[in-house]
Amino acid sequence: MSELVIDKIKTYAESLLPSMGLELFDIQFRQEDRGWILRIYIDSEKGVSLDDCVEVSRDFSAWLEVEDFISHAYHLEVSSPGIERPLRNSKEFERFTGQYAKIKLHNPVNGQKVFVGVISDVNANGTITFDPDEGEKFGFVMEDINQARLYLK
Repeated sequence: MSELVIDKIKTYAESLLPSMGLELFDIQFRQEDRGWILRIYIDSEKGVSLDDCVEVSRDFSAWLEVEDFISHAYHLEVSSPGIERPLRNSKEFERFTGQYAKIKLHNPVNGQKVFVGVISDVNANGTITFDPDEGEKFGFVMEDINQARLYLK
C-alpha cells in the first residue's frame, strides 16, 4: 500500500513542482507513534522558503482530497531536506562543492571511516575530491559512501 501511495504522489509531484521552481527530494509514508505520516520533502537550487512549503501543502491537500486514494487518516507534512541534508548522488555533491560535509565510508582511508571537511571538486568521471579538516585531500566515488550529509560547522 505504501509503495502505491508513494508512486502516485511522486507522479503528481513531478508534474506540479517544476512549475513552482521546485523539485521533489523525497517522500515518506509510514506509521509513527502519532499515526500515519505523509512527508513530502521539496528542494530548489535557491533554497526552500516557508511560503514554498505552504503552497505545496495546499496544492497536495486539495489533490489528495479529490483523488481520495489513501483509505485511512494521515498527517501531511511538507518541508525542505534541511540544513544538514543528505547527499545522495554526485550531482548533489557537485551542487554543494565548497561546503562542509560529513561522510562515512564503507572502508577506511588511512584507518578512518568518518570525515568532516569541504567538498573540493567533483570531476567528470564522478570522482569526488574531499578536503578533511584533519588529513590530506582524497578522492572517492559514490559507491565508497555509506552515508553523507552537509555539515553545519
